[in-house]
Amino acid sequence: MNIEEFRDYCLSKKGVTEEFPFDAHTLVFKVMGKMFALSGLERVPPEVNLKCDPDRAVQLREAYDGEIFGGYHMSKKHWNTLRLTNLPPALIYELIDHSYDLVVAKLPAKVRKEL
Repeated sequence: MNIEEFRDYCLSKKGVTEEFPFDAHTLVFKVMGKMFALSGLERVPPEVNLKCDPDRAVQLREAYDGEIFGGYHMSKKHWNTLRLTNLPPALIYELIDHSYDLVVAKLPAKVRKEL
């Protein structure tokens, strides 16, 4: 998967916006104002950070050693970094959905209703 496919999929999700809050090279995706994905656009190979359940994060890092690892510049407990080029696209889509769902579940009820 390339970064454009990643971006298109993130933007296809309900309530998602994209921003550059940190610098001109770090693309951040938010659902209802809360971050669920980000990518350093200058990283080669392309890498993205996604929120992940802590237990699942450890399992993924073990199963995909070197391709999924603790979140770069993020909480290693709650975020994973994925190298996009060597992972199955179906897994990447699943992990984007997982990250999005984790963030949506933590939104206040009023905000979830708006979504």
